[in-house]
Amino acid sequence: MGNCCSDENGGHSAVGGNSAYAANQNNGHNEALDALLKSRGYQGLYSHVELSLSATGLRDRDVLSKSDPMVVIYSKGRDGSLQELGRTEVVPNSLNPKWITKYTIAYHFETVQNLVFRVCDVDTQFHNQDVKMLKLEEQDFLGEASCTLSEIVTKSNGSLTLDLIRGEQSSGPKHAEKSGTLTVCAEESVASKTTVELKLRCSELVSKDLFSKSDPFLVISKHTESGMVVPICKTEVIKDDHSPKWKPITVNIQQVGSKDSPLTIECYDFNSNGKHDLIGKVQKSLADLEVLHSTGSSANLFTSAAVGQNSQNKVLKSQLFVDSFFEKTQHTFLDYLAWGYELNFMVAIDFTASNGNPRLPDSLHYIDPSGRPNDYQRAILDAGEVLQFYDKDRRYPAWGFGARPIDGPVSHCFNLNGSSDYCEVEGIQGIMTAYMSALFNVSLAGPTIFGPVVTSAADIANQSLMKRKRKYFILLIITDGVITDLQETMDALVHAADMPLSVLIVGVGGADFKEMEILDADKQRLESTRGRVAVRDIVQFVPFRDVQSGDSVLQALLAELPSQFLEYMRLKRIQPT
Repeated sequence: MGNCCSDENGGHSAVGGNSAYAANQNNGHNEALDALLKSRGYQGLYSHVELSLSATGLRDRDVLSKSDPMVVIYSKGRDGSLQELGRTEVVPNSLNPKWITKYTIAYHFETVQNLVFRVCDVDTQFHNQDVKMLKLEEQDFLGEASCTLSEIVTKSNGSLTLDLIRGEQSSGPKHAEKSGTLTVCAEESVASKTTVELKLRCSELVSKDLFSKSDPFLVISKHTESGMVVPICKTEVIKDDHSPKWKPITVNIQQVGSKDSPLTIECYDFNSNGKHDLIGKVQKSLADLEVLHSTGSSANLFTSAAVGQNSQNKVLKSQLFVDSFFEKTQHTFLDYLAWGYELNFMVAIDFTASNGNPRLPDSLHYIDPSGRPNDYQRAILDAGEVLQFYDKDRRYPAWGFGARPIDGPVSHCFNLNGSSDYCEVEGIQGIMTAYMSALFNVSLAGPTIFGPVVTSAADIANQSLMKRKRKYFILLIITDGVITDLQETMDALVHAADMPLSVLIVGVGGADFKEMEILDADKQRLESTRGRVAVRDIVQFVPFRDVQSGDSVLQALLAELPSQFLEYMRLKRIQPT
């Protein structure tokens, strides 16, 4: 996920006001440009959240006084390992403490961030020591609580109360003793919402192409404390223009550091092979750019001297202008969650014959007796473990397509639970159970057709919209095949783009997924048979084989959801109150 963008509407922000790039349908782009940024550390959207802690009913471990509690905060890895994040101060003589020390954590939508809170009673003899120096094994353990960061931020008041437990919960209630409660409050940093909208242009750019003008775009990078230069923003590519005027881009001040933090603005000539030519650069802070705008002045681009040479940087005739500089506060993804918005998960699974006989080990649908999930199961689990926290009732529509149910014709959208009346299942495990049951109750057939499941998902989203429910829907399509109803699916997606809906497509197996890249619409917005262009890009696609072992197949796709969500909200002028 990126931190700023440019699109027809002048950019859109996502979690914490950071924004993801939305490809412009009129400009050449995009995989090569994205590869450049990712290779240089271009990372996902996030928002800084401040955690406040309080407790009630703690155990009294002191004989002549009350306990002196302190909280230690940990992050918990997938392997169960704990990494200490921070400690509060010690509150003397209190069984109902309210700690003053806050802990700031970066919230990432696309990952499950497990937190563990341990409360201990600090012995009086250590009260004069820095809490960071305290040896925890020398303190009395009062209780432990755990949750995910998603569970906290999805509460309407940003507050979650947890039972503090002493002993092992896994050993049963007799061994798990309640020892008071811990309340965790999350508040998004104001800086996460403060952005600067910039309109930039250049003049007299030098040509990097032999037979045409350059195709310029800008990359804005920040400088980290370690000296690294990390991209945070990019413009669209403008074809054949030596005096380009780019569409507005939005920079999040928190991501930059401050208005005085140094930035490097590089101008590149776009090449489709990913080897973009540097035209020149400037080094300015946001405050410097504001001055350029207010005074109507410009900054000359320069190129750095070659390594090993003592010569100074070469100043170019090319100039950078700031036509607009506008500081504002925007509603963030977390603002909508606090307002009561939910994300509802939906799944559609490919049951075409090209997957192979589910009873044979070489089938993509093979259920391993060892419990090792196949690629379909992995994709469901990867998406479900993140999205489940944003859906209150955890009832998920689940469909299959490309199979022949018992005594019936081939269906391109059948309820995975076997019912003819309703499509929902209970929880992620309900999806897994219905999937495995369907494998042995339908006959795999074909062809691969997406249109009906996209239409079904859009119908549910539209019904919710008509009832004024605060819901946004995410359809996960998992497929192994080459789509055969490309134009019909494009028609359905153009219609669905008006709905509160995003579509994630995961390709499994070794098929040719070129059509999926068309649906992804990174290069050009989808167009229907009647010539209607989609109002926004709602599709993200990734081939399972492109994901390295150990990585979440859907993490990159899920990372784009907050920006798609906010693009819809701003398109429909929906604002939290």
